[in-house]
Amino acid sequence: MKRVIEVDGMCCKRCAERAEKKLLLLDGVTGARANFKKGVILVESTLKDEELAACVTDAGFAVKEIRVRKGLFG
Repeated sequence: MKRVIEVDGMCCKRCAERAEKKLLLLDGVTGARANFKKGVILVESTLKDEELAACVTDAGFAVKEIRVRKGLFG
């Protein structure tokens, strides 16, 4: 399932890369693309929202919302 994770605290390219790498380490995540300018991470995963939120929080970011990605641009 494709989801959009809105986050606080992602302020640069290195932050976005850290979030992507942390998510991609999880079994069940097949894709992750972070955009620090928009404060979102696009994720393709079979995991529950709680598991994704815990991973993003562990990476140092605050999760504002997780929603199902609809269409091409979320």
